[in-house]
Amino acid sequence: MNHQFKLLRKESYSGLIGNLLKSQQVYGPVKQEGYTYYKRISYPDEITEDYIIPQMSAKSFVFPKIEKLFSFVKSKDGVRVEDKNLDTIPKKVIFGVRPCDATGIHNLSAIFLWEPEDSIFKKRREQTTIISFACSSADDYCFCTSLGGGPGNTAGSDIQLIKTGTNDYLAEIITPKGAEIVSSNPGLFEDVDSVEKEKYLVRLPVCFDDSELEDKITDAFDTAIFDDLSMKCVGCGACAFICPVCGCFDIQDETKGSMGQRVRIWDSCGLRQFTLHTSGHNPRDTQGARYRQRLMHKFSYMPDRLGVKGCVGCGRCSRACPVEINIHENLQQITKLVKIHKHE
Repeated sequence: MNHQFKLLRKESYSGLIGNLLKSQQVYGPVKQEGYTYYKRISYPDEITEDYIIPQMSAKSFVFPKIEKLFSFVKSKDGVRVEDKNLDTIPKKVIFGVRPCDATGIHNLSAIFLWEPEDSIFKKRREQTTIISFACSSADDYCFCTSLGGGPGNTAGSDIQLIKTGTNDYLAEIITPKGAEIVSSNPGLFEDVDSVEKEKYLVRLPVCFDDSELEDKITDAFDTAIFDDLSMKCVGCGACAFICPVCGCFDIQDETKGSMGQRVRIWDSCGLRQFTLHTSGHNPRDTQGARYRQRLMHKFSYMPDRLGVKGCVGCGRCSRACPVEINIHENLQQITKLVKIHKHE
């Protein structure tokens, strides 16, 4: 559908959230001990707008950290399997998602909805409505514009709110889900004649051209740069767990007596155990090889196979890294190295 714009007055903002709370679960950015997290809210004032980006991404709403896939019971007659009841997955609205997080869910969908489709992920995505907040500020870690995104990018959003100079909001209606929210709250949204969205967005410079990034990462495959860049890495996995797009997972069976369940849990290709064979052999036995896999997956394999990148430029991994590895700086270094090699 073509995007439409409406005006949401500051006086109507709390009313919208209040109405949403009456019909479904609502989550939003909440301040907690100086940090910001996506939390389930009970009233509108819990949501904060004083944040660059929440500490954790929004991917857990569609790809939980731990999730039961099915349960089973063993008996003398065999094993009875009970699939997850998809009807128990509730409707929810995620309010105040940043554009990079919404894009992350969009890109993550390319992984889980690739044939064969993951029915649990698909149901969660269908039950989730995303109302994003466009960015009016950024910090030194943000680099979404270098990867084709931007502070007003609408990929993955159903509605995007852009705060104006009068503290009202331009509401960009992007999907039928978003249009349904507007139509069910007719007294809160007003028609608007002119739209100047860009003037309310933060200006974030483009630091490198991503159009050739896939080829440049591939050209660097056999160089020593990945060993150099990962020299400080302690293999903690924090970068993967807070990333909006990392979709690596492990599957484990948990049993008690004759009953049990199979669960899916977050994992990371940056961890040594991820590729460790039972024999003791590890095809990625150095941190450099694992870091290379991480970057190749994000900037070569995913674009080639799925048409989307595995990174949205949110900068979370760089903010959280205990040894200050900066993915933005590393991409620039790889680009420069390839240029040097080509000139040689």
